[in-house]
Amino acid sequence: SRSRCWRRGPPVGGVGVGGVLWRLSCLGMAAFLALAAAVQVNDPDPALWGVSYGLPAALTLLVSLHPPVADNVVWRSLSHLHSAACLVGSAILGYSLLSNAQKNILHEEEGREFLGLVIITVWMSLCRSSAKKTLGGVPLAAAIFLSLSPFIMWLYIYVNSEMRESWPSHCKTVL
Repeated sequence: SRSRCWRRGPPVGGVGVGGVLWRLSCLGMAAFLALAAAVQVNDPDPALWGVSYGLPAALTLLVSLHPPVADNVVWRSLSHLHSAACLVGSAILGYSLLSNAQKNILHEEEGREFLGLVIITVWMSLCRSSAKKTLGGVPLAAAIFLSLSPFIMWLYIYVNSEMRESWPSHCKTVL
């Protein structure tokens, strides 16, 4: 539209430091989400979790390649629907955790699933907000933190032998 062509300010996902950091954060998160989808092969319900991680991986990869795509009606519709489903799943898992959790939520499979859905929901919200302008300040810092935190958590879980002992059998063959 004409208003997009005449918009002032740097282009969305531009070549400035904020645009580069945003695109790198998107690439990192797309990689994490794709890896999370790939390791679901041993899960009792791999299709559910594969789609839960795979769809946002694809949407995020698109944003990393061409940030204005987040303003596309199809991209936004898929993002909104998926985020709504993740919110419902988060609520169900959150209730289950409050009712039944025995340990730290990272030690509970439902806790890791809950955190995964929360990360997806927050990330997709950041992607949608980047459609109009390059993220900067607090939203960009949140994006960088969010794109690095899953890898840090995976490293923590991998080196923590006590945590690996509490894993269900289908998780022990993934790494």
